[in-house]
Amino acid sequence: MLEKTAIQHPVVAGAGTMGVTLARIFAQRGYQVTLWNRRTPSLDKAKARIAGDLADLAARGLLAEDPAQVAARLSYTTDFAVFQQADFVIENIAEDLDAKHAFFQQVCRHISPTALLTTNTSGLRVTDVAREVEHPERFCGMHWWNPPDLMPLVEITQGEATSQETAQAVYDLALSLEKKPILVKKDILGIVGNRLQYAVMREALHILAMGAAGPEEIDAAMKYGPGFRYAVLGPLETADLGGVDIFQTVSDYLLPDLSADQRSQVLHDLTDAGRLGVKTGRGFYDYADGAGEAARQRRDRLFAQLWEILKDQ
Repeated sequence: MLEKTAIQHPVVAGAGTMGVTLARIFAQRGYQVTLWNRRTPSLDKAKARIAGDLADLAARGLLAEDPAQVAARLSYTTDFAVFQQADFVIENIAEDLDAKHAFFQQVCRHISPTALLTTNTSGLRVTDVAREVEHPERFCGMHWWNPPDLMPLVEITQGEATSQETAQAVYDLALSLEKKPILVKKDILGIVGNRLQYAVMREALHILAMGAAGPEEIDAAMKYGPGFRYAVLGPLETADLGGVDIFQTVSDYLLPDLSADQRSQVLHDLTDAGRLGVKTGRGFYDYADGAGEAARQRRDRLFAQLWEILKDQ
């Protein structure tokens, strides 16, 4: 386990799926952490879920301590006064700019001016969220990928006012949580990971709409071709190893033929039909009779196995 940083009192704000898991991650890495939420019933559910997750990890031999020891480092509250003692906050509330502004206005009435503040937004610009933050130089993005306990990447994004010291401190914190952080120096929509992900998604939807291949073939092509490679090499490393000149030649004729769609009719049709994926039992695939939960479990198992292979690289 990596050493903890100087941070002593982290607060995770928001008891949704992401916030609950982040609170557990902090506790598992030795931090005394508080999970804050506006509503008590959500905190009650969060506490039960964390207890279940810790018991499951212990049963599989994946927890270094007794679950009760980890749970003892967690506290839960709806009181904004908890931010008076916080030296680090990560916000995980709704992806709504007004809601985030209202939250940080409240937090800044209580918190020390030297405490680090972060947002886990995946789509909003950090600079826009920071508009209601006092001392915005201590504010940055800290975007975790879902599920955050299994996905290594954490994107640390500097807003227009973010200091280098803040970005580095949050980067070091991510390292202490045994993640693979990157520093993003320009505040761009989608950060880095989502821009890459949606570029691939746009072309996948285009291939599907053209009728060139079905969902199974498209997913197989990604998993056993580029996706297999990208677990070890990034796209720019791939170009270096394959030959930049070759990639230049192919890009000259292929890029003009790739999709430039600004709207996916395929996604709109699925959404309008209520085919939202696992959560409704059908999306691109059918998830009837427990297939959705089986898909989640398979994903989580393979993610964990892959990380065991790659984490020391």
